[in-house]
Amino acid sequence: MTESPTAPILIVEDDPKTAALLALYLERQGFSTTTAADGEQALSLASELGPILIILDLMIPRLDGWQVCRRIREGSQVPILILTARDEAMDRVLGLSLGADDYVVKPFSPQEVVARVQAILRRARPGAGKPPTALTFAGLELDLDKRRLSLNGKPVPLTPAEFRLLRALMAEPGKVFSREELLEQL
Repeated sequence: MTESPTAPILIVEDDPKTAALLALYLERQGFSTTTAADGEQALSLASELGPILIILDLMIPRLDGWQVCRRIREGSQVPILILTARDEAMDRVLGLSLGADDYVVKPFSPQEVVARVQAILRRARPGAGKPPTALTFAGLELDLDKRRLSLNGKPVPLTPAEFRLLRALMAEPGKVFSREELLEQL
């Protein structure tokens, strides 16, 4: 599992609403995300994508989160944040002893999870906890701080709505967005 500079955060969560909520909050901070709904898919995506961090629910189908955490730790030091309804002290101790970097109990605050992700990434790799300041794709460069677009080095004017849509599209090249997802960006 090698991490790439544009590697996503892998959200392993079988509840689509929870996964979508986490993705929304993380993407608003400039991170790209990918989701897995079960343990086998999580292991496959973790190996294929080399995520910068994994948010892992423990109670997932096919392979539970405990097994996923164990197997990931066999070959990778990717940061893992466990996000689960299991709130017993022994569960926390087991999760951390298996190699998780943090443990958050549901219900949770999405803002707190994002802050914990940023803190874990700051500790794991200095500078990684900060979202990218620019996105590039096929000659386009979108400066996220200055809210400017250039094409092959030449400025291109953008409305605020165009900026938000382009930021979403460039953060996840190749992803097919639903109408609702695009409207959410606006």
